[in-house]
Amino acid sequence: MRALAPGLTLDSAGTGNWHVGEPPYAPMQAAAAARGLDLSGLRARQFTAADFDAFDLIVAMDRKNLADIAALRPLGHPTPLRTMAARDVPDPYYTRDFDGCLDLLERANRSLLADISGWQDR
Repeated sequence: MRALAPGLTLDSAGTGNWHVGEPPYAPMQAAAAARGLDLSGLRARQFTAADFDAFDLIVAMDRKNLADIAALRPLGHPTPLRTMAARDVPDPYYTRDFDGCLDLLERANRSLLADISGWQDR
């Protein structure tokens, strides 16, 4: 998404704390680098309820993460919450399909940008 929409302020966070402070998984970094995407400066952090105040839209990679994030939503908080794609984004750590994941994310990011075009100007 950073490559497609460099003007947007974006962040990424996991719902668990397993890898807080660590860079992205090396094979995913390599797959992204082959496409000209540099993930080396990213570091994992855990999603918190404060993120509902910090961001205008929160996007989850799958329905499990969506439920975990929704459980942290402060009562009545209006920040929209949605999934990235029409289907769950498979975790390439388990599938080993780093290129397939990147293909899916690229399509999903383009679709998300189309969905929110004009929304930012409201």
